[in-house]
Amino acid sequence: MNLGSRLSPIRLLWLLLGLSAVALAGLGAALPLLPTTPFVLLAAFAFARSSERLHDWLLRHRVFGPLIHNWRAHGAISRRAKIFGLLSIAAVLVVSVATSTPLWIISIQVVVLGLSATFIVTRPSPPADTVSDDGRDP
Repeated sequence: MNLGSRLSPIRLLWLLLGLSAVALAGLGAALPLLPTTPFVLLAAFAFARSSERLHDWLLRHRVFGPLIHNWRAHGAISRRAKIFGLLSIAAVLVVSVATSTPLWIISIQVVVLGLSATFIVTRPSPPADTVSDDGRDP
């Protein structure tokens, strides 16, 4: 049986959204301006509606799984993820200034990245007895 006959059109759309979100999350892990966590959460949401196998894979993933668990259970972002996110935000601004990016673009970055940083900082950290970002129990 081929993939198309097993998935309804709406489940196929959810699957494509989930796969796209995982790809963007992977890029976000390497590129400072592109976030990782929101795309991981979106992928988990989409896979829950399209593919139990991919949803379970994402929840068990050693990097992405703890992000999802912390968000679902506590609405929390780990200290490590906060630090990485804030350093990435700072790096984007430093690179923009160093490359003589036009002031109007830097101004937009300051507003958007400032709001992003505020969101990150104001999220709680997960309790100490949860799974860490590297997938190990404390």
